[in-house]
Amino acid sequence: MSTSPAARTDLELVRLVKDYGNSLAVAGIDLKIAAGSYCCLLGPSGCGKTSTLRMIAGHEDPTDGAIVLGGREITHLSPAERGTAMMFQSYALFPHLTVLDNVAFSARMKGTAKAERHARAMALLRLVHMEPYAARLPAALSGGQQQRVALARALMLQPKVLLLDEPLSALDPFLRVKMRAELKRWHRELGMSFIHVTHSQEEAMALADLVVVMNQGRIEQAGSAREVFERPRTEFVARFIGAHNVIDTPAGRIAVRTDRLRLTEADAAGGPVAQVAAVEYQGAQVLVHLAAPDAAADDAPAWTAALPDADFHAAPIEPGRRVALRWQPADAHALAA
Repeated sequence: MSTSPAARTDLELVRLVKDYGNSLAVAGIDLKIAAGSYCCLLGPSGCGKTSTLRMIAGHEDPTDGAIVLGGREITHLSPAERGTAMMFQSYALFPHLTVLDNVAFSARMKGTAKAERHARAMALLRLVHMEPYAARLPAALSGGQQQRVALARALMLQPKVLLLDEPLSALDPFLRVKMRAELKRWHRELGMSFIHVTHSQEEAMALADLVVVMNQGRIEQAGSAREVFERPRTEFVARFIGAHNVIDTPAGRIAVRTDRLRLTEADAAGGPVAQVAAVEYQGAQVLVHLAAPDAAADDAPAWTAALPDADFHAAPIEPGRRVALRWQPADAHALAA
């Protein structure tokens, strides 16, 4: 992986806009992704993350703005000309071609000799541990195996940036965790930039060294996984990332992690008062869901305290009990307006 000054910012989005006429999908975002990064575009459905990925790939034309890769503007180049490759959510394998020929397809379209394209395709199948399945058709593969073939096919283009559109969403939970580890291995071994769209906070935290949280076509926060989790910039980020409580205090709105919230008797001095709505045992910890004292019965709990299992069972708290919320000053993080 190059570390020369020219390559340090491998991909740059400059005031990028996508306006579909009846909806503004991407609202003039600026983003720099360093060469070799694993970047996750994270956010709820409709936040603009997939439109952003498709513009980088060349499958959507920006309404305004620029896309620059390695110092070269690629905004209006075709997908084949820009140095990116996209792995689609559906995998989109050709059902009538073998695994080997699926991977070699792009080289075949360029007129590469059969022996040469098959040799490179086999090398990529070895990388993704699919060499024994080279002669099979996609219908004979599991979902995880099809995903590996789709990845090898994307890598056949020798891209500078690999684009992944919700690549794990179709897999069962056990396989999803296994494939996360594989994605990290492939990223480490290949050394190229990965840009991965997901709505899963857990996925982004596990994979990315750059997490970009999007909301309504804008970037709410971009930073390392730890930075975004430890110091959410806005109320939206705190709520979307999860494991945070957003609390109004006389000094303003703050975020407090669920595992830093402590519960005391309601008549103790200080701290907002809440009522225990539900208790959820999760093994190493117990989640205590808390409602405002004046909340209606069908209102969703406003806050959550994640208590260590031993602490909770040493002094159990039953639903209906009134408690005071407490935290250390260092555990309260002010949120931007």
